[in-house]
Amino acid sequence: VLASRNKHKIGELQALLRKHVPDVEILSLDDVGIYGEIEENGETFEENAFIKAHTAAKSGYIGIGDDSGLSVNALDGAPGIYSARYAGEHGNDKKNNQKLLADMWGIENRGGAFVCAIACSFPENMANEDFCVRGECRGIVLHEEKGIGGFGYDPLFFVEEYGKTFGELSAEEKNKISHRA
Repeated sequence: VLASRNKHKIGELQALLRKHVPDVEILSLDDVGIYGEIEENGETFEENAFIKAHTAAKSGYIGIGDDSGLSVNALDGAPGIYSARYAGEHGNDKKNNQKLLADMWGIENRGGAFVCAIACSFPENMANEDFCVRGECRGIVLHEEKGIGGFGYDPLFFVEEYGKTFGELSAEEKNKISHRA
């Protein structure tokens, strides 16, 4: 169970995992009857990922919690763990991108990274230890959006090796290099 209701995130994780475990099925919180918001009150991506994974594991399935976001050097790591609600309203990509562009106005050093922490938590009846892994993909925040693919900050995040933003990459290309990969 992925502790999410974000269809984009569920689809990305399903595609990534199926490369290694072809018959894996990712369930959402709604699929297993876990409703309401999970309070992400951790101070790091890892802490928030564990909070989500532990909640999902209460379903009796292996719980996976993902916390990810954009960390910009010149903004001391912001938007960071607040990436999805950077402009105040959770999940409003357009407003979040506009706020990021406004906050980056006049800044020349536009480097940063997409960061992802994925935690895995096992139900009580399994004798495995919980764990967390972290991935990063470095890039540059552009001055304007390019591309219509992906979601979130993807149209602003330029990856030099590919000469494209995440919003211009195909899903297959992005899944090879992204922070979740």
